[in-house]
Amino acid sequence: MTDPVIAGLLDGRPRIGPRTVHIDVTNACNAACVTCWDHSPLLDTPRPITWKRRRLAADRFFALVDELAALGSVRAIVISGMGEPLVHPDVYDFIAAVKAQGWHLTIITNLIAADIDRLAQSGVDQLLVGVQGVTPASYTAFHPGWTEADFFRLCQYLRVLGEEGVRCRHVQVINRDLAWEVVEMVRFGQLFRADRVNYKLASLAEGTEACIATPLQLAWLAAEGIPQARALAAELGVPTNLDLFARQVDAALGRPQATTPIEEVGCAMGYVYSRITVDQDVLFCCNTEVHVGTLADGARFADLWYGPAWQALRDRLAAGDYFEGCARCGKFEQNVKWAERLGAQRLGAQRLGADRLEAERQRTERALP
Repeated sequence: MTDPVIAGLLDGRPRIGPRTVHIDVTNACNAACVTCWDHSPLLDTPRPITWKRRRLAADRFFALVDELAALGSVRAIVISGMGEPLVHPDVYDFIAAVKAQGWHLTIITNLIAADIDRLAQSGVDQLLVGVQGVTPASYTAFHPGWTEADFFRLCQYLRVLGEEGVRCRHVQVINRDLAWEVVEMVRFGQLFRADRVNYKLASLAEGTEACIATPLQLAWLAAEGIPQARALAAELGVPTNLDLFARQVDAALGRPQATTPIEEVGCAMGYVYSRITVDQDVLFCCNTEVHVGTLADGARFADLWYGPAWQALRDRLAAGDYFEGCARCGKFEQNVKWAERLGAQRLGAQRLGADRLEAERQRTERALP
C-alpha cells in the first residue's frame, strides 16, 4: 500500500494532515547567539522588547494539542520557539500533554535554562541541543554575554542526560567562530554520548552575515575538515550528518549565502510539516516568511491545511518557484529523505509497469498460432 504522504506528493494534493507540527511557545531567550535572526547582537534592527516578551498561553497550547489530535495524522511534535522553550513557566506541563497523546516529542533547546533532573525524567523523546562550540573560547564567542561557567554547565547537563539515556543530538551551527572545530565536535559528541552530531552552515541575514564562515574556512572544510571529521566519526562510532553538511558547503562555495541546494531535491514540507508561532501564525515550513494563515481569528488548522492558500504554495514550490529563503532550507535533510522515498516509489511504479508490459507480451506470444 502506498504511503498516503507519497500518494499526496504524486497527486500534488495532500491525502492526510501533517505528520509533524512544530509549536513555538515563547519568543523570550536566555541567549544571544551571534547567528540568531531574533536575538543576535549583530542584527541591523533588533527585535522590540514587547515582541521578546510574547509567549503562548497554556490553555491555548492544550487546545491546540486537542485540535491536532483530531486530525488523526500527527505523529510528532516539536516544541521550540523564536527564543528558548525551557524558559516558559509551563513547559513541563506542555511536555506531559504531548506525551499523553502518545506522540514523539522533540525539544529544541540550548539546555542552559533546564531543570535538568525534571527534564531527564519528563519522557521527552529527543533533544536537539544547540551546542555551538566545543571549547570555552568558541562557545562564549558564539554566545556573547555567556561565560565559561555556562559552557561547563552545558557539559554537566549533557552528562546527566547521557547517563539517563535521553537522546540528545548535538546541533553545531557553523560560522566563522566554529568552522575550525568540526573535527573536535565529533570527539565532543562521543564524550557526551550524542545520539548524533548535526552540522549546519549558519543561515544568515539582516546583519548576522558579519559572522559568516570565510571562503578560506569553506575551502578547508571541503578539502580537509569534513573528510577528517568523517574519518574520526567512523573510528569512534559517532553518527553524524556530514554527508549532507558536505553538500551544504559545496553549495556555499558557489553561492556564499546559499546553504542548501534545494532545487536538487524539491520540497515535501507542504505534505508532512507545519510550524505555529507564538502569535498563532501558521507557517508552511520553518521559514517565518512563508505564512499560510492564522489561528488567532478562530480558524481551524484543518481548514487551512486543506485550503486554497496552502495548496497554492504547494503548487508554486512543485513548479520550482522557490522563495529566497529556500536556498537556506532548514528542513533540507527531511526533504532529501522524502525525495528518496518518492523516487523509490516512482521507480517501483516504473518497474511494475514494465513487468506488466512484459507479461502482456508473453501472453500475446503464447496466444499466437
